[in-house]
Amino acid sequence: MVPNNTAGQLRPLGQSSLSVSPLGLGCWQFSRGTGLIGRYWSNLDEGSILDIVRVSLEGGMNWVDTAEIYGGGKSEEALAYVLDRLQSEESWSFTPLIATKWWPMFRTARSITSTIDERIRSLGGRTIDLYQIHQPFSLSSIANEMKAMAGLVQAGKIRYVGVSNYSAKQMVEAHRLLQQYGLTLVSNQVKYNLLHRNIDRNGIIDAAKELGISIIAYSPLQQGILTGRFHNDPAQIQVISRVRRLQSRMDEKSMARSRPLIELQSTLGDKYGVTPGQIALNWLIHYHGDTVVAIPGATKERHARENIGAMTFKLSRDELEQLNEASWAALK
Repeated sequence: MVPNNTAGQLRPLGQSSLSVSPLGLGCWQFSRGTGLIGRYWSNLDEGSILDIVRVSLEGGMNWVDTAEIYGGGKSEEALAYVLDRLQSEESWSFTPLIATKWWPMFRTARSITSTIDERIRSLGGRTIDLYQIHQPFSLSSIANEMKAMAGLVQAGKIRYVGVSNYSAKQMVEAHRLLQQYGLTLVSNQVKYNLLHRNIDRNGIIDAAKELGISIIAYSPLQQGILTGRFHNDPAQIQVISRVRRLQSRMDEKSMARSRPLIELQSTLGDKYGVTPGQIALNWLIHYHGDTVVAIPGATKERHARENIGAMTFKLSRDELEQLNEASWAALK
């Protein structure tokens, strides 16, 4: 089977030579239920992971995003295992671009260099196309971290440098520092969706556009709220953990405020023959032109199919603005 490139929608990732599909596969859920961060998800079996990755890649996603902290490398290892399986079983080569992340907490920049071979091993010897600083809190300065990352590029260990959860100021500083080594900051991975629009207020999206830095949006469906399932069946909210309810603003008032947005998504979904969640993803990858790409996860094959379906159509400019207005109204 030949992979579907979703009608040639590939776009540049930052100022790099990487061309990526508007959506990539987020792999946090492949943590195998281990580690402080990985325990957020239940343990997916290898067969489920294989199906999710196969469907995502066949559907047009050409990149995956994982991290060291996702199960202490378990997500990377699971991803490498299923890619090896797919490459041995299929008639074409499954070779997605690989993005992963270094975990900075309680570490210095020396750890970036000392742990890179472990990351490569966990990924089955694959090239790391984008290596990201997972968050800005560490025992080293941004300057020392960018120096270490630049050294990895120069040594051929990684291809490009990104960050995650950086403020506009930190992102600009990282970009400036990398330029001293003849490099640019390719991306900043942050939470962004129709119900979480901090980057539109705090200068991140403006700085990203000005500097040619891509925004990689995680949690693009606001923990499932933007699929409409909690509005359609409020009883499902009680099954969710209290922490997740608080993080995702699943209180009665917030859910009531967001209902008109969900109803608009449903109306547009009916027009295009897609789901409200696919409308939310389509807005995300088109409202700011090519600046924003997103990494929805999937714990079931049907989730993966729904994700790739969000790349098969394009909302009109007027529809994108309608969603924009409904989004801000929901956030008041």
